[in-house]
Amino acid sequence: MSMAPDPASSALVSGGASGLGAATAARLEGDGYRVVRLDRATGDGVHVGDVTAEHDVSEAVAAAVYRGPLRVCVSCAGVANGERLVGSRGVHGLESFRRTLEVNVVGTFNLLRLAGAAMVENEPDADGQRGVIVLTSSIAAFDGQIGQVAYAASKGAIAALVLPAARDLARFGIRVCAVAPGTFDTPLLAALPAAARAALGNAVPNPSRLGHPEEFAALVAHIVSNAMLNGETIRLDGGLRMPP
Repeated sequence: MSMAPDPASSALVSGGASGLGAATAARLEGDGYRVVRLDRATGDGVHVGDVTAEHDVSEAVAAAVYRGPLRVCVSCAGVANGERLVGSRGVHGLESFRRTLEVNVVGTFNLLRLAGAAMVENEPDADGQRGVIVLTSSIAAFDGQIGQVAYAASKGAIAALVLPAARDLARFGIRVCAVAPGTFDTPLLAALPAAARAALGNAVPNPSRLGHPEEFAALVAHIVSNAMLNGETIRLDGGLRMPP
């Protein structure tokens, strides 16, 4: 049984000002949700805040609840860095490692716990469901490349927390899943030269191109609508397995 939004349901998307988050917010709005976009960047309709700050996330959750019962939360905020354990620039910085985990893991957890607490207060639907939380991992969690120790560790942590989080919230009728995207056409990759972008796309077995943010959003929408998806991390990568 799918969970369809009632006319007053709200959704919260972190990292909602650009890339995967913006596409997801747009898709959820099209599906009838009243969406709050939480992001550090300013923009039209963006609730400015930092996912690592309890106050900022609490305010964003409250803003969503004000619009209607919070039924969907999607965590897309994150950072990436490229740094070897030991390389030409010396040893991997401790602060850069800590910052990556602070944003990607602590920020995700902060959103997960506060959105989950708000969803507990919802009235269950006919299938006993109160909400869905979708996190963003990465194929780097499984195929981490050279220079990705911090990023891979952070995204591996997201994949690891999905099942226990889903088990913790199961008695409330709240589901938790994660998407592990491969190489997607986001602002992060937009800064690369065209040749580098083409090479990344050609490395994907099928289809041989970069993923579209709308394809990520479509999977999120399916997770929301399919009540049997719970406690799972789903790769979305066109069959790509990253080389070293």
